[in-house]
Order: sequence, then C-alpha cells, then structure tokens
Amino acid sequence: MAESPDPYSSYSSPLTSRYASTEMKYNFSPRKKFSTWRKLWLFLAKAEKDLGLEISDEQIQEMERNITNIDFELAAQEERKRRHDVMAHVHTFGQCCPKAAPIIHLGATSCYVGDNTDLIVIRDGLDLCLPKVGQKECTHTHRHYSAKAPNYRPAQLTTVGKRSCLWIQDLLMDLRNLERAKKDLRFRGAKGTTGTQASFLALFDGNHEKVEKLDAMITAMAGFSNKFRITGQTYSRKVDVDVLSVLGSLGASIHKICTDIRLLANQKELEEPFEVDQIGSSAMPYKRNPMRSERCCSIARHVMVLVADAQQTAAVQWLERSLDDSANRRISIAEAFLAADTILNTLQNICEGLVVYPKVIEKHVTQELPFLASENIIMSMVKLGANRQECHEQMRVLSMEAGAQVKTFGLENDLVDRIKASEYFLPIREKLDELLNPVTFVGRATPQVEGFLEKEVYPAIESYKLDLDASAQLTL
Repeated sequence: MAESPDPYSSYSSPLTSRYASTEMKYNFSPRKKFSTWRKLWLFLAKAEKDLGLEISDEQIQEMERNITNIDFELAAQEERKRRHDVMAHVHTFGQCCPKAAPIIHLGATSCYVGDNTDLIVIRDGLDLCLPKVGQKECTHTHRHYSAKAPNYRPAQLTTVGKRSCLWIQDLLMDLRNLERAKKDLRFRGAKGTTGTQASFLALFDGNHEKVEKLDAMITAMAGFSNKFRITGQTYSRKVDVDVLSVLGSLGASIHKICTDIRLLANQKELEEPFEVDQIGSSAMPYKRNPMRSERCCSIARHVMVLVADAQQTAAVQWLERSLDDSANRRISIAEAFLAADTILNTLQNICEGLVVYPKVIEKHVTQELPFLASENIIMSMVKLGANRQECHEQMRVLSMEAGAQVKTFGLENDLVDRIKASEYFLPIREKLDELLNPVTFVGRATPQVEGFLEKEVYPAIESYKLDLDASAQLTL
C-alpha cells in the first residue's frame, strides 16, 4: 500500500503532535540529527587537516556552506538503495560537496557520527530539562511557601506550605541528579571501528600523539570538556541507563506531586487551573477533573518504564556491539526526553495556576480535629490528677458515639459537645477551645519550611536565576 500524503492517515506520536515543547522536539528532529552528523564530519576534516592530512581549505569551506543544506528526499532514496543510514548521508553530503566528497568520513566508523550525535542530543536535552526543574522549585516556592492553612492528613495535621516543600525537596533531588548526569556525560570522540583508533593510527603513519590530538580537538569542537579514554565500537550503554534513570526518577517525583494534587482536589482543598470554557466531562457538566495532573501521572509512568529499555539494551551488548540496540534507542531515548519535557511543562502550568481553598481545609479540620485532639485532652486531664486509662476509656466511648453520628447518619462531628456535656471532663471544659486550636497541631511545620527555604531552596533558585531568566528564549 502506497504511503498516504494525508497526515491524518498515519500514526503520529502524541508526544510530538500534542505535548512536548518546540525546543525538545527540534532536539530530536531529523534536521538536528543530520546537521549534527555534518558538523561532526566537518570537525573531523578540520582536525585531520590541522594535523597534516592533505585536506584543502576549499574542501573545508564547501562542507561549512552545506551543513544545513540537506536533501532529505535524496537521503531517503540513498538509504533505500544502500540499506545503511550513515552511508546514505555520506553520499548525500557528497552530492552538495563534490570537492570534499573524497575526504568526508575519512577514517571514521558509523558510531563516530551516530554515538557522538546521541551524546550531543542527550547533553542538549539535559540542558533543556535543568532550568525547567529549577523553575518548578521557584514556582512552588513563590506561590505556596507562606501558606499557613492546615492541610488535613489522617492522624495529624500539616500545612500547605510544608506539603509544597516536600514536593520541592524531591525536585531538588532531581535537579542534583540531572546536574550529575550532565557533569558525568563524556564524548565518544574519534575512536575508530572497535574503539582502538587503528584507522586513525594508519592515517597518521603510526603517530600516537597525533591520534590523541585528533580525539581531543574534535571533543573540544563538539563542546565537551571530557571524553571517554576507552570505548568499544560504541560508548558504553551504561550512559543511557544513567540518563534514563535520572529522567525516570524525575517522572516518579512528578507522579507523586500530581497524585497528591489529585487526592486533594478530590477533597476540594485545592484545584489545578481550569479554563473558562474547559469541559471536565462529556456527560457531567459540573465536573472539574484535574486533567493536567492526570496527564502528568499518565506520561510520567511512560518515562519510568523506559528505564528498563536502557537497562535491557546495556545488558545484552555483545562484545564490541550488538546491532539490535539501534532501533530500540531511537525510540526509548527520544521518548524519555520528550515525555520528561511534557510533564515538566505541564507541571509548570499546574503550579502557576494552583488554587488553595482554606475554607474547605478549615471545614475538614473542624470535622476531624476533635478526634485528633483526643490525646491532648487526655494529657490535660492527667495533669489535673485523672487516671490515664479511665480517661482513655471515657474518650473512646464518646469518640465512638460521635463517629457513629458522622458515619451512620451523615451528621456533623459532635464530639466536642459530648465532651462539654460530660461531667467527667468538667475540669478542662474551659480549656477545650485552647486544646482544639489547629495551629497547635502542626508542630514545627512553619519553622521547618522557613529553614528549608533559606538553606536549600533559595540557594538553588539563585544558582539557576540566569537559566530561569533565559529559559523562555532557549533555542538550539
């Protein structure tokens, strides 16, 4: 069946058609990939010329003029004929660089352009993700760090600000992981067919020093400060494991954050942005589903499971290389970054418009606080001479009766009224309002938040200030 020119008649990945940013989509685009191949061939030719091989300035200039002049249709025709993507692009590049054609790819193997381009794309993908993670901390902090409204949890209270800081703490760990992954990233460089650099040693008549310089020069031209000293035909696929593990960990963090938001939205304590004309359900007009958080959770799971692809690929490499890694890596690495980019962008949108409803939180606290205050009430009675076990039994009976009113009859929690009406608790009747003050149940949440922000969050935001300011203009 002939391929249809109609774009609606063939599959299109939702990551590229619906979700990921323009910058990240370009990072994994054919134009970025194949223009980077051409840059790498140019770097190789320049370094070989500088080290004494017979390559002319005219050949170099011809290559420079045609870095982005890619005939994709011709390249596709060449690949169908040759069944080899790198050689298809060698010939396509040679078509527009006839003088340079004899020296394009000189001494190199397919992994020279393939693996080195992957490392460049991974580096640039990390560069796109890093400021976005930093921006999440900034947004969370500025919107919610000072919120003092208690936020109900079974058995104890916390604050909205404290909960936000728990989210930020996870993102700080992800930020450090991403920074570490980028710092550890090294270039493959010019290593030859099986990593021995034998072809380059032959080109330079056995001159080891020139081969070392060639590797270092190309590494520097590609913008890397470090290179692998040894490789096989490929760079170690453990690198992919490390990078995708970091992205998978980020996915777990965002899944957790958005799961919390979904749970709290169900209680109507907070709500993600909801547009004026947005429809929450095709059947139920009143619904306001947390669809952005749901999307984050859904796509985050995809990022998390892609880690297994990298692990499996690294585990089954045969000696110098197993060629079955190629097709899998084309999918798994790109989708991991595109999906991570999607959930970061979506989380940013959620954070910028997240709404907290203190009155709803107050209502929930009021309903549950009498139960939570039981231990405080018992302790107050004991201080006045009561028997702890007897007091516990009195509270247990009253609590069960109040609980039955709520669960069986759907009435309000009347435990406080029952305590006030009890002769047994007469000694603390005047102190009940003080004992039931919600602020006394959040412990050190406020100073914890303030200390965390001062010692960990603000320094991280400051270190990323330039990146955050430039993130809107980030281009490749």
